[in-house]
Amino acid sequence: MKLAVIGSGYVGLVSGTCFAEMGNDVICVDNSPDKLAKLENAEVPIYEPGLEILFYRNIAKKRLTFTGDLKQAVLNSEIIFLCLPTPQGEDGSADLQYVMKVADDIGKILKEESTNEFKIIVNKSTVPVGTCAKVTGIIASHGVTNYEVVSNPEFLREGFAVEDFMKPDRIVIGAKSENVFKKLKVLYDAFVRQGNPIIEMNPESSEVTKYAANSYLAMRITYMNQLANFCEKVGANVDLVRKGMGTDTRIGKRFLFPGVGYGGSCFPKDVNALIKTSIDNDSEMELLTLVDKLNKKQKLVLVNKVLDHFNNDINGKTFAVWGLAFKPNTDDMREAPSIVIINKLLEHGAKVKAYDPEAIENAKYYLGAKIEYASNQYDCLKDADALLLLTEWNEFKNPDLQHVKAELSSPVIFDGRNIYNRRRTKEAGFYHYSIGKITITPE
Repeated sequence: MKLAVIGSGYVGLVSGTCFAEMGNDVICVDNSPDKLAKLENAEVPIYEPGLEILFYRNIAKKRLTFTGDLKQAVLNSEIIFLCLPTPQGEDGSADLQYVMKVADDIGKILKEESTNEFKIIVNKSTVPVGTCAKVTGIIASHGVTNYEVVSNPEFLREGFAVEDFMKPDRIVIGAKSENVFKKLKVLYDAFVRQGNPIIEMNPESSEVTKYAANSYLAMRITYMNQLANFCEKVGANVDLVRKGMGTDTRIGKRFLFPGVGYGGSCFPKDVNALIKTSIDNDSEMELLTLVDKLNKKQKLVLVNKVLDHFNNDINGKTFAVWGLAFKPNTDDMREAPSIVIINKLLEHGAKVKAYDPEAIENAKYYLGAKIEYASNQYDCLKDADALLLLTEWNEFKNPDLQHVKAELSSPVIFDGRNIYNRRRTKEAGFYHYSIGKITITPE
């Protein structure tokens, strides 16, 4: 099939590349000259495991091309995917200006060219319920009739996006006509050969499904963070509690890991957008309002542990930070807990040295020259008063603890992701602070 993907950001680039990998001809459109120059030079502008090899292969096969010409892409494609940013507005709602602008441009193009070819316009951007209807109305305002707007949300996990796209748990399609369902099912059949479902629904249900899934997972993480804080107070070990819970088939094992709060480009934005939409429709989801509040509070839990350990005086002390990205296997710093934690340490007069395998350049956008950036994890530790583990990258999971202890000026670890074995840290002579467990102190 001939496809256009409008927007070559995270979702657009992964989607376009994976569609091309299945033999489709894909035109990716972007309005950033700098990004287009990189893409046309076969440079992947994001870090996502497994993406590069597919990207290079499909460029070489000429199935994946890039352009700034929206008109060319629209007229030469059967299906047009909107993969545009919907950032959080000041009131918490999703900012739809980019989606609406492109919808208006598509309407003008189809009107001017008077094409008789039926166009399927697929909204893959995360948008509030009713957006498909708004996009339909904008295009219709130009007198265009031979098209349908569809909701087809993405469910990609950063760090696993290629795997999630190529082998999805499910495909959700929100459309109105049987012919459109059939066309999109033909496109997606190649991705669900193992029998995972393609679920048909109306556009409104599809739009809600995306927000419902992300908000539920955010709620689940927040519950575990609250439970961990409670476990700490009563002498329980949240990891053991988690295992006891996760073996219940009604609950399952995933998203039961406590930490320093969720971040990233999806959960915070989607939770707030659903809160705002629910308020606008006189059906406030009060539980999510609390989830958002508690997640912000959780990002300070590790800071409070640091202050308690140092008797509320960290002025002039230096802290080593391992991990800046909001999660491992990505360079994404959006809403990363590390930003909140580091800024709070700096407010108290501390100094910070940080290392992340992939996110340092993006971190500089948020933290600038306020902190020092190390070239590797052990250089980061030199003469620091404590180590804070904020992102559970694999290379941090089994460090040489004696090396860590030798570099630090005091043997203190604040483990924000509960990745270190408490027996090992105790034997190595560390103070080891975790989330939801009694603190380990040296013998």
